[in-house]
Amino acid sequence: MASGAIKSGALVTLPELQPSSEFFKEGSSLRVTGKLQEYSVETAIAVIADQNVILKIDTQHLRELSFRVGSIFQFIGELHIQPNNEAILQARTGRNVDGIDLDLYHQSLQLVRQFQAERMNSATT
Repeated sequence: MASGAIKSGALVTLPELQPSSEFFKEGSSLRVTGKLQEYSVETAIAVIADQNVILKIDTQHLRELSFRVGSIFQFIGELHIQPNNEAILQARTGRNVDGIDLDLYHQSLQLVRQFQAERMNSATT
């Protein structure tokens, strides 16, 4: 794979995105989902939340996406860690996913991870 290749976004929930997490690294390519709490047109910064955890999203490269507070959005991009340990996701793509059941989404994510772990274990034995 070329060094400049775009990495796929690892599925991660906002509560998992803590400084002690394996996902909380500069440049990590992530896919996050949450409810839009606020959006600034001037700065192109969106704030999403899930289970009382918030994440700032830099949306300056996104076009044709209409932001509405209260809607649920999913973003894929790279994580940037500020000197104060605050994370901001530089979004390369985003979409409105209103209608998604976030509890069911979290359950399905756990099942996918369980399946992948079992598959990795069976491949090594």
